[in-house]
Amino acid sequence: MGEQMRLAIGQFSTATDELLQFVRQLGVRDVLLNTAQLPGETHWDYMDLLHLRTRIEDAGLRLAALENVPVGFYADAMLGLPGRDKQIDEMSTTIRNMGKAGIPILGYHWMPNGVWRTSRTTPGRGGAQVTSFDMALAADAPLTHGRVYTAEEMWANYRYYMQAILPVAEEAGVKLALHPDDPPVPSLGGVARIMSSFEGFKRAMEVGDSPNHGLDFCHGCWSEMGPGALDAIRTFGPKIFYVHFRDVQGTVPKFQESFIEEGNNDMAEVLLALKRSGFTGFLIPDHVPHMVDDTPWGHRGRAYAIGYMKALLQVVDRLS
Repeated sequence: MGEQMRLAIGQFSTATDELLQFVRQLGVRDVLLNTAQLPGETHWDYMDLLHLRTRIEDAGLRLAALENVPVGFYADAMLGLPGRDKQIDEMSTTIRNMGKAGIPILGYHWMPNGVWRTSRTTPGRGGAQVTSFDMALAADAPLTHGRVYTAEEMWANYRYYMQAILPVAEEAGVKLALHPDDPPVPSLGGVARIMSSFEGFKRAMEVGDSPNHGLDFCHGCWSEMGPGALDAIRTFGPKIFYVHFRDVQGTVPKFQESFIEEGNNDMAEVLLALKRSGFTGFLIPDHVPHMVDDTPWGHRGRAYAIGYMKALLQVVDRLS
């Protein structure tokens, strides 16, 4: 019997003893590290990746994926700057090393200026703090990279990158999982956001047409876009490698994050759609509200989310 839809814990960069014990206590096996704190200014070396994987395995867990390299590893490639060919070579080295180290998935994004929020202390339910975004507050932000980068430029840069990187990923046996723009608006800081719509993802999958290329399906971002998350799951189902299982209240141009059950969508329907699409990857809580006396990483918020997700998964497994 192959893999089944399952839960994972992620969004930390260092696999400390305390965090690994916490994951075990939650009854979760799979781990995702986000922008792992590894040596290397331009790429990640094989032995460092191998030691990371075996450290997690020695704790009785499994390293299911790495999400995001430092932006500086490939910012020139995203922006089409003169150093992009060197960065693509270095990224190829990282991907080959991941394959040799037995790490199966690399999550990535196409946002050289990163995730944006206009508040990180918006009051949520019971006074929990959540992040929020209001385009009216971000519209006049200064250019982040010196000039305007158009959608046409960003697509040309993406095509150039994928034509070079995908053959390497195929050879190495590593899957590349594309995350949506967050927030999914046309442009921020002068840089066009091309992974911000259904049409953008359809085009991205056509540009990177390979069994080793698919989606990090961030449901929160799809919810930020507006109605259509369920249609996206049905369309891209076989291409979804893993899921960020979160939701928001409201849609662009203004939204705020929320507890998992109080957002725009019925998360039981979302999980059922994933199951019916044939999805057999893992789901992580991703962003969570900051609860009273919580840690900076959000132990309490993540424990709440995992408990809710476990119950939903049990019900969906029985219904389908």
